[in-house]
Amino acid sequence: MGDNNVTIVAGGNGRGAGLNQLYWPRYMFVDQQQAVYVSDYGNHRVMKWNKGAKEGIVVAGGQGQGNALTQLYDPQGLFVDTLGTIYVADTLNQRVMRWPKGANQGTVIAGGNGYGAGANQLWNPMVFPWTETSHQILEYK
Repeated sequence: MGDNNVTIVAGGNGRGAGLNQLYWPRYMFVDQQQAVYVSDYGNHRVMKWNKGAKEGIVVAGGQGQGNALTQLYDPQGLFVDTLGTIYVADTLNQRVMRWPKGANQGTVIAGGNGYGAGANQLWNPMVFPWTETSHQILEYK
């Protein structure tokens, strides 16, 4: 805590949709290689910033707001496993998406059937505690 140096590792170039910008970043995840993943809520995408990079890479979404498998709608909570697979709470699409590393589109792994309390529905998923070793997503009430 004694270090007074601050380093910007993602964004920092004003609000926008450029690869060096973010628009309402919500959640982040740092992987073992120190790459920073950011759910870029306002741009409906997940960005990856490799250590020392000046620009990010769109790794999920980025095709505008929508519900196609290539799109996200206000992404929030995210997790990246050791294979580079991204799991993201696609909040206003009421679903959780899985994007394998390098994929052009994701797959719905939970929800995606509108708002609701049904077994196949979610209500504005935002963040999910993930335990990689027990292979489950936990819900707290």
